Order: sequence, then structure tokens, then C-alpha cells
Amino acid sequence: MGFFPESASSFGGEIDRLFWAIFWITGFFFLLVQAGLLFFVLKYRSRAGRKASYVHGHTGLEVIWTVVPALILLVLTIASQKVWSEIRSPRRMPKDALHVEVLAEQFAWNIRYPGPDQRMETPDDITTINELHLPVNRPALVSLKSKDVIHSFFVADFRVKQDAVPGLTTQVWFTPTKLGQYEIRCAELCGLGHYRMRGQVTVQPRRDFEAWLVETKANE
Repeated sequence: MGFFPESASSFGGEIDRLFWAIFWITGFFFLLVQAGLLFFVLKYRSRAGRKASYVHGHTGLEVIWTVVPALILLVLTIASQKVWSEIRSPRRMPKDALHVEVLAEQFAWNIRYPGPDQRMETPDDITTINELHLPVNRPALVSLKSKDVIHSFFVADFRVKQDAVPGLTTQVWFTPTKLGQYEIRCAELCGLGHYRMRGQVTVQPRRDFEAWLVETKANE
């Protein structure tokens, strides 16, 4: 179904499948409840000469409509936790991932790459504004910070959304799987210029990415 942009990250498919499972299950029971409500409204509507009657509960039915939703929620919880752990657990974050630091501020994304020494906050760092380049099929670990207020780093095509909170460093990882350009949006209202806080992710072959790093450093 075309409600989402095409997935361009390694775990995008898992997130989409989980979303649709929840959507169809809740949609089915929503329609079932509404149909039951309509049926009872019509069946037990007020009629001339008909007296109200009292119906006692049915223990068996009550057990069924309590246990069935509980089991469904349990299954969804386990499936959700598996995906969440894969994406968010520090133990699952790839050790060989490309490390990128993103400092959010009103209203821009300040992006920093480590230089040849592979350490941040050193003279050979490579910096850009609103321009994130990544090599295809290589895990990327993004460390998020905020300079002022809460922002939210959101790339819909990667199914990635993570808040950047003042005073904290949060991390999220993903593996871009498709070449192309994708938009970074701020998904948290952060001030009057929130609407224009956008950046661009360019996913390119590794050789092109390395050449871009060299060129960007030379032009600083």
C-alpha cells in the first residue's frame, strides 16, 4: 500500500510489517465493535408495548473477550520489543558503523564527521550544515545533540525518528540500502522557523562518499 514512502533502510520492512499488523488487527475489531453496536441499537430499540428486560452477563463470553485481546496484545508487545531492541539497544549497534554527530539548533542541522584520526572534536573533523552524506549498505550511527530546544531527527524513508534533547546525547543507527536523496525533517515543534528546519541525506556508493569527504575537507 502506498501510504508510506518506499523503505530505504535495513529495518524499514520490519517496522512497516509491524505497523500494518497493528493497523489491520485494530481495524478489524473496530469494525466488529461498531457492527455489534449497530445491531444492538436496532434489535433493542424502543417499541410500543414492549417492556424493558434485564440481561445478566455471560461468564464464558466475558472470559473470551478478555483473554483474546490480552493474547493479541502480548504477541504485539513481543514483536514490538524485538524490533525496538534491534534498533535501540546499544548492544545491537554495529561496531563498524560510520559515526556521525548531528547538532540540532534553531533552525539547522550541524553535521560532523571524524577525520582520519577517527575521533570527534579534533582539528581534522569534517563539518557541514543540513547536508548528510552516507555510503550505501554501511551502517551509520548518528549521535544527536541539541544546542537550544528539543528537536526531532526524522527521515521517513529510513523509518528513523529520534529526539535531540538539550544536555543529552541520544543515538540511533540504520543502514541505508538504496542510493538517492532523502529529506531530514524536524518532527518536533521547535519555534517559529520549525517549518524550514530541513536537511538532505545523500546515499551514494562508498567510493563517491570517500571522495566527497576529501573534497569537503579541502573546501573548508
